[in-house]
Amino acid sequence: MTPPPSGREVPPVGYGGGDAGLLGPGWAGSAAASATGDGAWLRALLDAEAALTRAQAALGLAPAEAAAAVTEAADPDRFDVGALAERARAGGNPVIPLVADLTKAVGAEYGPYVHRGATSQDIMDTATMLVAARTLDLVLADLGRTEQALARSAAEHRDTPMPGRTLTQHAVPTTFGLKAAGWRSLVLDARDRTARVRESLPVQLGGAAGTLAALGAYGAAHAEELPEAYARELALTAPLLPWHTLRTPVADLAGCLAFTAGALGKVAVDVLTLSRTEIGELSEGSGGGSSAMPHKANPVRSTLVAAAARRAPQLAAVLYGCLVAEDERPAGAWHAEWEPLRDLLRAVGGAARDTAELAEGLRVHPEAMRRNLDLTRGLIVSERLSAELAPVLGRPRAKELLTELARRTGTERRTLRELLSEETELKDIDLDDLTDPARYTGSAGTLTDRALERR
Repeated sequence: MTPPPSGREVPPVGYGGGDAGLLGPGWAGSAAASATGDGAWLRALLDAEAALTRAQAALGLAPAEAAAAVTEAADPDRFDVGALAERARAGGNPVIPLVADLTKAVGAEYGPYVHRGATSQDIMDTATMLVAARTLDLVLADLGRTEQALARSAAEHRDTPMPGRTLTQHAVPTTFGLKAAGWRSLVLDARDRTARVRESLPVQLGGAAGTLAALGAYGAAHAEELPEAYARELALTAPLLPWHTLRTPVADLAGCLAFTAGALGKVAVDVLTLSRTEIGELSEGSGGGSSAMPHKANPVRSTLVAAAARRAPQLAAVLYGCLVAEDERPAGAWHAEWEPLRDLLRAVGGAARDTAELAEGLRVHPEAMRRNLDLTRGLIVSERLSAELAPVLGRPRAKELLTELARRTGTERRTLRELLSEETELKDIDLDDLTDPARYTGSAGTLTDRALERR
């Protein structure tokens, strides 16, 4: 290998140790990054093992001293994550080497009670649910921050008029209050879905093929009671059946996370559009800089959220694909879940953080909204004029007149109000009211109020 210009050796792949998020600014430094890192996963695996021994002790299937010994030994600081990762290749999952190390750490007297009656997938799936639960708690907190900030914006700008846009073009006036209330409604939908999934996350315990047979062999008269005791130890739910190849919990996670990413992405893409230089109706509280252009204040928070929203559906698709899991324990389907699920938790956790910061610092520019309402010289209220003038002029004449005047606003660079005022048949019409976009926002205020009643 040719050495670099400095003369130093090329660093090996993986140099720098661990995944710090160099290519993931959307989640780097977030609480979700910490909650889903290798250390967090190791902690969850050890928590799952210790809780299993405690649950058995609670049912008289293991000595209390064994439960205490395993719990004490299950300290993440006593284990080498890197070594476990390398040794995981031999058996295809990290539980196998971890059980060996944990058993050794517990000692000869109580070591036999480590992992007793369980299979690797029981521990890995339970740890996955623990990681998901801890991450969703963080996501829910950030969704709460976001909805509160959006509620404040919606209330403050209940009657702030702005252009409503359809298929990228001005349509009719709306209000920023209604737009912010709509964003908040989506965030609340995401919160409710996430909360339901969070409350339903189950432990996994079925043994080698989902029959709990090994627990019976160890003397459990009613092995089916152990999952409930196990769930109590971990503050998760007890499943009706072992779900080694019944992957509803993972599919539900995929669904709620993908929806949450999309809900937050809707806020982000609207802010990206409305903060364009030539629109200028919104701006982020603290924009990001450019490496080349000193004047730039880029909408970085929105950009990162939009990126997460674009990645999430594909990650979720992998998890949905893993529903097709053969036999009583799958080869490959279960293993394929781990990385995309972690990526999805990280992406949504980072997006929730960034959206909360975005919503709390969002700057609204009513003067730009008003300026943009006038860009079409009054044509934005043509729908209202069609309805109001039809009884006065007759529908055919009203349509003919408005079509002609709409053409002239462009060719003559005059406002629709000016041109209408020259029509003698409209001399008794209050054109100031009819052509004011701020007076044609329909039930936007009432709809905003209704949306804000939702808690």
